[in-house]
Formats: sequence, structure tokens, C-alpha cells
Amino acid sequence: VQLQASGGGLVQAGGSLRLSCAGSGRTFSSYVMGWFRQAPGKEREFVAAERWSGGSTSYADSVKDRFTISRDNAKNTVYLQMNSLKPEDTAVYYCAAGQYYSPTYYAYPYWGQGTLVTVSS
Repeated sequence: VQLQASGGGLVQAGGSLRLSCAGSGRTFSSYVMGWFRQAPGKEREFVAAERWSGGSTSYADSVKDRFTISRDNAKNTVYLQMNSLKPEDTAVYYCAAGQYYSPTYYAYPYWGQGTLVTVSS
């Protein structure tokens, strides 16, 4: 599966952004979809994941109650709605697809190219 992330940009603290990740392939709905992020000088970290179509979701503690992952299988697209953004949310955000849920990035074989989110204070 090929993934293309978009929707990043510059936003003030407290603002919102919605990231999109468009995927190719007829089996898109069978994948676990995740979002990860990587800030400068830091390791890539888990943000959120949704297990298959209509499956359960998981979030990093740092984004819980602020970010929401969702997917539209008809459009082969997964979204990350980000509200109440903080400067510490600044990072390159990546979408990923895998066969199994995991909060570790190396469990996901397919990756989008990343989209930069910058939150100003």
C-alpha cells in the first residue's frame, strides 16, 4: 500500500489542524492505520492508531482527549483531527499502515512521506 500524508502547517497554540493520509490499494480497510510523529532530535513516537475498519482506537497519553483518529474506507483515507494544539506537538507527522496494532514504529511496514506541523506559542 502507498500512503500520502497532507494537511500540516503552521498554527497557533490552542488551534486545530486535520491531517489526511490517502492510501492506495483495494485492501486499505484491512490495515491497522497509525499516526506517528518525530520532533527534531527525537525518536519517532506513537500518536494514535485505529485497528481496521470501525475498530478500536489507541492514543498516546500526550494527545489523548485532544486528537482523534478516524478513517473513511470508501475514500481510502485516514484522518488525524488535532485540537488544542500545543508547541510540544510540533513535529513531522507520519501515517503508517500495518497488519497488526503496535505502538512501535518498526511494526509498520508502510509509511507516508510525512507532513510538518508547527505550533507557535
